[in-house]
Amino acid sequence: MKALVIDDEELARKRVLGLLNKVPEVEVSGQCSNGKTAISEINTLKPDLIFLDINMKDMNGFEVLQKIQTESKPIVIFVTAYDNYALKAFDVDAFDFLLKPFKDERFFRTIEKVLKISKNEANSNFEKRIIELFNLYKLKSENGINQLKLPVKQGNKTVLLSPENIMYIKASGCYAELFTEEKKYVLRESLTNLHQLLENHSFVRIHRSSIVNIAHVKEIIHSDFSEIDAKMTNDTLVRISKSHKKEFLEKLGI
Repeated sequence: MKALVIDDEELARKRVLGLLNKVPEVEVSGQCSNGKTAISEINTLKPDLIFLDINMKDMNGFEVLQKIQTESKPIVIFVTAYDNYALKAFDVDAFDFLLKPFKDERFFRTIEKVLKISKNEANSNFEKRIIELFNLYKLKSENGINQLKLPVKQGNKTVLLSPENIMYIKASGCYAELFTEEKKYVLRESLTNLHQLLENHSFVRIHRSSIVNIAHVKEIIHSDFSEIDAKMTNDTLVRISKSHKKEFLEKLGI
């Protein structure tokens, strides 16, 4: 069985590679540090098994799976620190998840399951599993919309944020800063992924580095050169770029 390890964190890749070296049934074909390279390597190497990080800088793991074109579909194991309830809810017989930090025993239990899956089974169920999982991740169903929580780790606890309590979100490198009326939370996630997840919750992208919750916009401030700012309920001004101005105003019904 050939395996490919995909993660934008070098230490995370080394951890998985080191454990795979202890599994004689698995041959490591390579490793990738971003989604674009991963798509190319999967199409070229046609691995039987991939270890895939969900949150990478250029795209998320679900987008990688949607864009691969090889007829022989790999068995997918997500390796992620993104402790979303959706991951826990999904049937591990379809996919398995290694939530960082994971123990060696947990890794080898996963490998044991993988070695029992036939190639025919992996191929026949791949498309159905991807569609179901991607829809679950985006939470398009009515039940999902009502239940969505964003898990943010803080020390030894995980805070579950309800979208309606988030006023606006700012990009900060490979992290996102989520602002509520009470405080700021930091989440290792891209704005693109958060916008996809929250677009059914009154959130709109207003800048390449900003998303606002329409429910928390108090006023629109007009400045020179046809520029506008969104004044939030806590009186913070968030600049709206010209490229997102039309979408923002349409979202408000203006």
